[in-house]
Amino acid sequence: MVVVFVVILVAVVAALGALHWYEWRRVVHDTTRAAGPARRLGTVVFVAGPVLMVTALVAERGGAPFWLQQTLAWPGFLWLALFMYLALSLLVGEVARPLLRRFLSRRGTGAPATTAEAASPAVVVGSGPHRSIRPRSGAESAASEADGVDAPAAAGGRSGTSPSAGSAGAGGGPSRRLFVSRVVGGAAAAAAVGTVGYGTYGVLRGPSVKRVTVPLARLPRSAHGFRIAVVSDIHLGPVLGRGFAQKVVDTINATQPDLIAVVGDLVDGSVKDLGPAAAPLAQLRARHGAFFVTGNHEYFSGAEQWVEEVRRLGLRPLENARVELPAFDLAGVNDVAGESEGQGPDFAKALGDRDTTRASVLLAHQPVQIHDAVRHGVDLQLSGHTHGGQLWPGNFVADLANPTLAGLERYGDTQLYVSRGAGAWGPPTRVGAPSDITVVELASTQA
Repeated sequence: MVVVFVVILVAVVAALGALHWYEWRRVVHDTTRAAGPARRLGTVVFVAGPVLMVTALVAERGGAPFWLQQTLAWPGFLWLALFMYLALSLLVGEVARPLLRRFLSRRGTGAPATTAEAASPAVVVGSGPHRSIRPRSGAESAASEADGVDAPAAAGGRSGTSPSAGSAGAGGGPSRRLFVSRVVGGAAAAAAVGTVGYGTYGVLRGPSVKRVTVPLARLPRSAHGFRIAVVSDIHLGPVLGRGFAQKVVDTINATQPDLIAVVGDLVDGSVKDLGPAAAPLAQLRARHGAFFVTGNHEYFSGAEQWVEEVRRLGLRPLENARVELPAFDLAGVNDVAGESEGQGPDFAKALGDRDTTRASVLLAHQPVQIHDAVRHGVDLQLSGHTHGGQLWPGNFVADLANPTLAGLERYGDTQLYVSRGAGAWGPPTRVGAPSDITVVELASTQA
């Protein structure tokens, strides 16, 4: 087992190293003429970035001092997102690169030419008093253009410029190869920075409100229109703190729900470090109260302490438990990650002895728990966990790992609603998976 882990670790490190080298090569090396200040600065960035990324992940998972986690989190996690989208942009650039070269070649655009010799390309033969000049052949011209080297440099004559420094044209401007590298590298960097910047802004401005109507056959007419505010994956931690929690609370309260369901992954850190950040949760207001179930990240952060903390803040934890509301049963189960601590989900305890003529709503962090919910006759399961993929194209991977990525789906007689979550884990960035708080409005088919 240890050997397998080491092999996987080595493979991951090698892949990350190779991708960073590729990005450095395309963005820094290929866009600069020599080892000058620009190349040195770019190299420093591409060395510091992955170091910060790895140390940020290790610091959070290893329980480093919270001030150190906060110091490393912003640059480290943002580099993770930037690195990912820079790689994707550069791969697209590999397709564009030969097309741009061909376009420039057809237009006859290359390095700037300021001399008559550059205007009428020639080849110098010999040296000293025996040298002569002959016109360059078409094959030689094509070869020099393909290499991105101008006529005097390709000739290797006494122009003072060697072929290795052929990034400079006859008039001191960039060669076609350098020009293409700068255009493609610059466009890729701009696309990556713009994508990450916009995705980060989307998270920091707070989640939007979605509204979904879910019909339940066993819901009495008296409960028609009952509204449950579902929030998941807030992920308070070294990046998202008290200010973000306040935005989430204000957004939930503005919907004036009948009940609030916090379905796991509230925090990434201990009560000691994040207790003040979670304090705004005490302001949650709903006619039938606020309820909480654990997510997998609670078990990385001291689940028992957080259960007591949310109880102190006025939320009611449902640890494999059920409460009978006037119109339906509300149940909650622990996350599957709790199994390692002997605190896993217990559906029989939460649902086993209930009145099956009553409608039931289950709070369960992970969508994969839907299969147990179906076996226990649950009408509606409310979940999170997936983040909707958070960073495209991560949605394709998350979709493979979960029965439902986001939204409402039916499994037999049970419906499953999955929220994309309010916050973000790792990079405070979302691309193609906007954050949300969902107001689920229950509808009675008897109405």
